[in-house]
Amino acid sequence: MTDWRADAGERVARLVGDQAAAWDLAGVLPVETLRTLGKAGLLCAEMPVEHGGIGAGSLDNGDFTAQVGSLCGSLRSVMTSQGMAAWTIQRLGDARQRREYLPRLTGGELAAVAFSEPDAGSDVTAMATEIRSDGDTVVVEGRKSWTTAARYADLIAVFGRYGDGGGVVLVPAGAPGVTIRPVPNPSGCRAAGHADVVLDAVRLPATAVLGGGGQSLQLLVTTALAYGRISVAWGCVGILRACLSAAGAHAGGRRQFGRPLAEHQLVARHLAELVVAEQVATRVCEHASRCWDARSPEMVIATVLAKYVSSTEAARGAATAVQVLASAGAQDGHVVARAYRDAKLMELIEGSTEICQIILAQHAVAQAS
Repeated sequence: MTDWRADAGERVARLVGDQAAAWDLAGVLPVETLRTLGKAGLLCAEMPVEHGGIGAGSLDNGDFTAQVGSLCGSLRSVMTSQGMAAWTIQRLGDARQRREYLPRLTGGELAAVAFSEPDAGSDVTAMATEIRSDGDTVVVEGRKSWTTAARYADLIAVFGRYGDGGGVVLVPAGAPGVTIRPVPNPSGCRAAGHADVVLDAVRLPATAVLGGGGQSLQLLVTTALAYGRISVAWGCVGILRACLSAAGAHAGGRRQFGRPLAEHQLVARHLAELVVAEQVATRVCEHASRCWDARSPEMVIATVLAKYVSSTEAARGAATAVQVLASAGAQDGHVVARAYRDAKLMELIEGSTEICQIILAQHAVAQAS
């Protein structure tokens, strides 16, 4: 383990402590905790050192993401959003934009990424948000839904139509015409700051459009989603590790019919399945991160595979953990109760299970031909 990761893990563990359940029940994270982690560069650790980041590789940052995910899924979700925003700026912004914005995201400001709309989710072609040029300014009009971390954000990377192509515009959350409406009572990652964002004639300098705009909207979204998918995948590893720890401790300590639960064969089978799930998810994420670090041509498909495998294993594993703990794990706020709700959400975001399956199937056909 590299030094930064050990120190970062200890720091997050101290900040979270035993508060994750209370945060989940309240549906909100302490903003100062988020800013503290942001100022340490830990919300987007892969950003280069020259921009205030740690310069971590995907493999190291992935394992750190899993550790955060094992402690608090909502905090990990905010980390994913911050990292995705920083990655989008790094990949799509010009040199001036990288110099201007990235140090802000590694210096305590918080960011969100707005893709989905009421009538546009996986179907990017249905996106209706418009970024319209007006002299040396742009005007942004649209509605975004379920934008993770928008409740906390200082800056929102908004995807939309721009001319004949697409664009990403960096919108200050406090700009005139921006309204942020928190999603009431989300079923998973309750404290991650999910919100709907209304953009009503928001006027910004044209320099707020990353790279000048005019790129393929599909390519823009895919670029950002790639980071989100691998971060979610590692977060699911964290969910599985938390479930395995809780289920193992409970089954080893609780006695029924004169012996520990773990000695009953059907319960032992559940524990074995959790071990397998955690190991499978970890290995597929490690492979994807190694592809990222090597900039391998396999990076895109390896990332989709990691997201698909990890999220489905996490959803199944969390249900197994609840089964092992029974009523002890059915209490709202309990680690496995949180995992059960959070893991299901992971099967939906950054490309649903079905979308991942379609991409994997298309890859199989392309390889065969």
